[in-house]
Amino acid sequence: MCYLTDSGPPLHPRANPDYPRYPVSRGKAPCYRLYSPGMPATPLLSPAETAARLPYPALAAEIATLLMDPAVQVPPRLVQPLPGGGSLFVMPALDGRLAITKLITYTPANAGTGRPAIQGDVVVFDIATGERRLVLDGPTVTARRTAAVSLLAAQTLAPNPRGPLLIVGAGVQGRSHLEAFATGLGVQEVRIASRSGASAQTLAAYAKTLGLRAQTVADPDAALADCPLVVASTPASGVALRATPRPDAFIAAVGAFTPRMVELAPELCRHLAEQGTVVVDTRDADHEAGDLLQAGLDVAQFASLQDVLRQKKNRPQGPVLFKSCGWAGWDLAAARLAACSP
Repeated sequence: MCYLTDSGPPLHPRANPDYPRYPVSRGKAPCYRLYSPGMPATPLLSPAETAARLPYPALAAEIATLLMDPAVQVPPRLVQPLPGGGSLFVMPALDGRLAITKLITYTPANAGTGRPAIQGDVVVFDIATGERRLVLDGPTVTARRTAAVSLLAAQTLAPNPRGPLLIVGAGVQGRSHLEAFATGLGVQEVRIASRSGASAQTLAAYAKTLGLRAQTVADPDAALADCPLVVASTPASGVALRATPRPDAFIAAVGAFTPRMVELAPELCRHLAEQGTVVVDTRDADHEAGDLLQAGLDVAQFASLQDVLRQKKNRPQGPVLFKSCGWAGWDLAAARLAACSP
């Protein structure tokens, strides 16, 4: 049993006995939020409650709407290195109605420990009143908005959006992209590659519960020949894809989001830039897209997703690489959708 204060960490059940308590759900442990008299309660959503407010097709549509909204402002995010190799991310954003800050930690050392690599919250404020409206589960928002951005990019750019789909990396992002592409594109077949055979099997089994045909593959490069849809969602600690993709391939690369991270081979990135089309999620990728930077490419020359949506051009010829590094605007889109949900 724990208690959550309206502005602080969990407290012992006997702390602040004069404050009223009401139950909230957060994970498996029963928790209660404390608040002082007259202070409005802030809904603190569990991972499941956060996910329920963020269906992938609706979130992709909200992201497209946000990119056309001139009131949106997204200051540069703060990335603070932490001892031990982790990072603290502070990501603010606002529009004419809401202001949000995502506070998350990224801890690569948690891989294989049972603890998530990404932890934290998205805090949502009402601009007019200054009141806190919602607290969303940060890892759930990150997983779903990242997959929804890839879904929007695939809906807009993929030459062959029906699949089969190849997922390289069977972690949280692999699962969220599987869900997003199944619900948003109607993908029926998926192939899964992972350094962990057990993780690949687990994700394949989950895909079958969604009604998909699923199998694991040992060599993702070999699977490129059969899969026009590809998601690279690895921990980005080393190159995971090297081979030349199909002429009608769409590759969403989301694992590498700092200049030092990489999951696509430099020769693959250069091939896609020369023979196809490269689109980045935002201009922040100019200095964060490790895959492209380590390939020696001038990232600023590539269009952003916003550019593509505004130009309303036909689908490009040849293979497409969508390089995603993350942006607080995507979290703002999630907050806008969640705040409108019952």
